[in-house]
Amino acid sequence: MTHALTRRRFVAISAALPLAGAAFGATMPETRWKGRALGASASLRIAGLAPDESAPVVTAVEAELQRLERIFSLYREDSALVRLNRTGKLIASPPELLEVLSLVDHIHDVTGGAFDPTVQPLFAALAHAADAGRSVSPEEMRAARTHVGWDKVEITPNAIRLPSGAALTLNGIAQGYITDRIASLLRHRGLTNILVNAGEIRALGSRPDGTDWQAGIADPSGALVSRLTLTDRALATSAPGGTRLGPSATEHILDPGTGTAARGAALVSVSAPTAMVADGLSTALCVIPPKGRAAVIAAFPQARIEASL
Repeated sequence: MTHALTRRRFVAISAALPLAGAAFGATMPETRWKGRALGASASLRIAGLAPDESAPVVTAVEAELQRLERIFSLYREDSALVRLNRTGKLIASPPELLEVLSLVDHIHDVTGGAFDPTVQPLFAALAHAADAGRSVSPEEMRAARTHVGWDKVEITPNAIRLPSGAALTLNGIAQGYITDRIASLLRHRGLTNILVNAGEIRALGSRPDGTDWQAGIADPSGALVSRLTLTDRALATSAPGGTRLGPSATEHILDPGTGTAARGAALVSVSAPTAMVADGLSTALCVIPPKGRAAVIAAFPQARIEASL
């Protein structure tokens, strides 16, 4: 059995949360689409595009999602990331992968290492034990921790190299990047009133009735924590306890420094101009105690914490 280690989301996007005084009834046609991205549910709402005219757009979106999965998926043997983890090197790396790793490097520095995709060996140890129906041993986790360390990764314009035993997971940022890419694809097709959910949320323009897109943030129990409007902005929410791994019920966001479950927060929701930034920050801030978060957010002046538990 394969244990998917992607992060569960607690962001509810709904036209059922109207602003006071908002007009009801769409004034523009709307196309809605549902599918999958990196193994999780994905959806689109496109105001101003009639469903009977949407086929070429939907085809382009689905093709782009497949293309990006061939770069970032941890579960496709043909993906660039899986090939990198398997062989320890990737020559002629996709520019999309290099773009994401550039932001990874920045967030890693700003957070003092709280955001570190080299934690993948820890997840692999947890998954191996879970497949055997047991809890991971301290010895296994200590061995896995020896392979953690972003400073060990070598990245050049021509190649990415990992030391022996190292591996990357980009599940804390790739969903945001894919969300941004789909939003960009639609915008370049002249579609400027859209809501993209490819694991994270990106809103452009307005809803069919002309009001702002709205989001409700729910905790792992489903209780509404906060609601907000989104205009040309992205939203990401991370909750370490949203998915638990194996018989020991280990939470699925790990502290790279200790190899144990993140203890900074039960939930963090961040908005930013791009979903990739919001995604990376929401993940990192689950590891960082509240008193350390202001310095991190200060490094991204247009980002803000929307909810924290």
